[in-house]
Amino acid sequence: MSKKKFYAVVKGRKPGIYTEWYGEDGADAQVNEFPGAIYKGFAIRADAEAWFNSAIDTETLESTISEGSKEQVAAGNEVPPTTDDVNKVIVYTDGGCIGNPGPGGYGVVILSNGQRQELSGGYRWTTNNRMELMGCITALERLEHPSDVVIHTDSQYVVNGIMQGWALNWRSRGWRKSDGQQAENIDLWQKLLDLCEKHRVEFNWVRGHAGNKENERCDVLSMRAANRKDLPNDPGY
Repeated sequence: MSKKKFYAVVKGRKPGIYTEWYGEDGADAQVNEFPGAIYKGFAIRADAEAWFNSAIDTETLESTISEGSKEQVAAGNEVPPTTDDVNKVIVYTDGGCIGNPGPGGYGVVILSNGQRQELSGGYRWTTNNRMELMGCITALERLEHPSDVVIHTDSQYVVNGIMQGWALNWRSRGWRKSDGQQAENIDLWQKLLDLCEKHRVEFNWVRGHAGNKENERCDVLSMRAANRKDLPNDPGY
């Protein structure tokens, strides 16, 4: 029997192709005790990728995500709109990699004035954090006029970077962290800070893969993008 060396996780904490089963970045950490996890092991990477792409594009997967969302909404994980949100642009973003670093993608849903936009993109070799940042940047760059924006993301790195003032502090110190080490992803943080000066932006953390339908949709968009065969290079990585 051939040994399974590649694990395709279609539904889990972070979908993608994994080369290890155990460990913090292994497939087991993505599916263990995750409700309704969908995954499979393969001896050949091409077979794993083919199954992953087929499974993630099926209506079965999307209906599974929707049903999971309904159950979680009842538990209070859905972020309800507030009266103040009516006049704001509501954005959901997600980003990730197949491996870290590895091929990566981001997904965006923009809700504004009764209209809905879905955006996605990716790079051949990048990181999870860069894709989380790119999702936010892509959404804000799409807005033509200064706007009040609420961005929902499952990245604490992004939320804390802006809402806790980390990125502003890094920039004020010449992109050095408090310990003197150089900050990472300077190019993207600079873009995001510039966009936050153009728009009035609030960042809200949501738990990933916890039933929020728009966050789940962004995850599907980001993984589809990460699996494209024609991805460009990430110029900043």
